[in-house]
Amino acid sequence: MTEAPAPVHRGTRLSRDARRAQLLVAARDVFAAHGYHAAAMDDIAERAGVSKPVLYQHFPGKLELYRALLTTYADELVERVADAIRGTTDNEQRVHAAVSAYFDFVAGEGQAYRLVFESDLRGEPEAAAVVDGALTRCIDTVAAAVTTDAGLDAPRARMLAVGLVGLSQVAAQYWLDSDQSVPRDEAVSLMSGFAWRGLAGFPLVHD
Repeated sequence: MTEAPAPVHRGTRLSRDARRAQLLVAARDVFAAHGYHAAAMDDIAERAGVSKPVLYQHFPGKLELYRALLTTYADELVERVADAIRGTTDNEQRVHAAVSAYFDFVAGEGQAYRLVFESDLRGEPEAAAVVDGALTRCIDTVAAAVTTDAGLDAPRARMLAVGLVGLSQVAAQYWLDSDQSVPRDEAVSLMSGFAWRGLAGFPLVHD
């Protein structure tokens, strides 16, 4: 999970990696609040407490900064899903953990999920490729487990994986936008139980 660094006052000297992390957090906040097109590098530099030249030392332009940020959080989502699948061999628990991973991601700090799921830059090929690649990797991870355990061929296992990933993403976004009127743990249990009742209909071929 990407953690926000401690606030840094203008003029404070940081290592290159620490400064980059600080700039990414500031950019996340600005992009999530305003979208790509309305955000300005001036706003991001001010949010980070640095001068524009310092910002440009790390990122040559707004698009490069956005791609770096998008890649960071897309990779985080993929890793959450992969950890959910790797964390247990019990398939019901895997479904619960996979759904939970999406809820954790959308509830994460700084509304980073908006960069991945609601980007206003999807028309830009490289940005779209990052988002589509993350979705594909999540589906691949789930499909591999379904193929192994249910004995389905790759196309059918992939269809089920697409269903689980899509359900998890849409349900998690709805839950967040509905002001969490259903408690988080109950919402995860509702959706994972719904998904599991469908997946459990396929016989366990490999234990």
